[in-house]
Amino acid sequence: MNYILYAIPVFALLIAIEIIYDRYKGTGFYRLNDAITSLNAGVLSRVNVIFRNLVPLAIYAVIVEHIALVQLSNDWMLWLIAFVLYDFCYYWHHRFGHEVNLFWAAHVVHHSSEDYNLSTALRQTSGSFFGFIFYIPLALLGIDPMVLLAVGSLNLLYQFWVHTQHIPKLGWYEWIFVTPSNHRVHHATNQIYIDRNYGGVFIIWDRLFGSFQEELDEEPCMFGIRKPIKSWNPVWANLHYYSQLIRDAWHTTSWRDKLRIWFMPTGWRPADVEEKFPLPKFDPETFKKFEVKLPKRTQWYCLAQQLVLLVITFLFMQSVSEFSIAEQVLWGAFIVYSAWSLSMLLEVRTWAVWTELVRYPMFIGLTVSLSPPEWLALVTLFAVVIGLIALGYVAQKRKIHAA
Repeated sequence: MNYILYAIPVFALLIAIEIIYDRYKGTGFYRLNDAITSLNAGVLSRVNVIFRNLVPLAIYAVIVEHIALVQLSNDWMLWLIAFVLYDFCYYWHHRFGHEVNLFWAAHVVHHSSEDYNLSTALRQTSGSFFGFIFYIPLALLGIDPMVLLAVGSLNLLYQFWVHTQHIPKLGWYEWIFVTPSNHRVHHATNQIYIDRNYGGVFIIWDRLFGSFQEELDEEPCMFGIRKPIKSWNPVWANLHYYSQLIRDAWHTTSWRDKLRIWFMPTGWRPADVEEKFPLPKFDPETFKKFEVKLPKRTQWYCLAQQLVLLVITFLFMQSVSEFSIAEQVLWGAFIVYSAWSLSMLLEVRTWAVWTELVRYPMFIGLTVSLSPPEWLALVTLFAVVIGLIALGYVAQKRKIHAA
């Protein structure tokens, strides 16, 4: 069972509580544009996973049924073993995600936020096409695919709460489990913290395999990635590193390098490409967070539409079994388009008003023709009335300027 869907309202509530606490403390750990980008990356990931997991799960099921070395009884002990072994496999999946170009291309989106808060936890990948290979050992042990999905969901649920700066070190708990402190280290770009603390639930794997680093009082964490994407576009956040690898593979004259660039350590580039197309070096002394100033009216509009999009995505995931494959694709495409369109507003693109205007007839058409009747009135009223009023007000006041 996938528990993520049922946890979404809880995630939203906890994020709201953290935002209120953040405002009360005046710590400034939240920015609207960054938080919306994280939420939209999570939206894309949840929609994408509906399609992305079909083939890996089929392969996994075949291995369990025909190749498994043992058959374990489906009791509480199996669940405990599966939970621990899943986290062990996750450790290596996560570690390769930082140390190999191909896997970093899929994982980098999760680290692209330059803030660190509970919304960052939802900035998940939409492009992990090969990650399932790290969990094949569980299939060989005969662990049922539904058990795999369940313990994987529990593992991901645990990781949500560690994405915060408001919880300090937790004493003895730090030695066994992943905590906010040691996961802040994982997200930091400081040299001493790079590529450390890969565990999902248990930090003991990092201690055993030499990848553990404690958070140091004298070295405050800086968040983000060393090649900032400078964009609020969740689609580009998922694709930008693939784009760089493709360009580098195209430009190098060595056929050997065209192939091996995908499997080399993260950041490796062919020598001839590095010489002709050098990338700027990361300088922590001059680093500034990416920021685009938004008029207040645009901020309120984006926030309202983000809430609408979250409601639509939640209802879509809840009702997905009622749709045909074609209908799933249409709704999925609309959700991706909506996330992209909002990101263009966040980047104050003048033409973003038109991408939003196009979105409304698309939404009305899909809602009227392809939605279950029980949520037709709710979503339509909320999105169309509030959205059109807000958009018209923004456009009338000419508060959106060219980028």
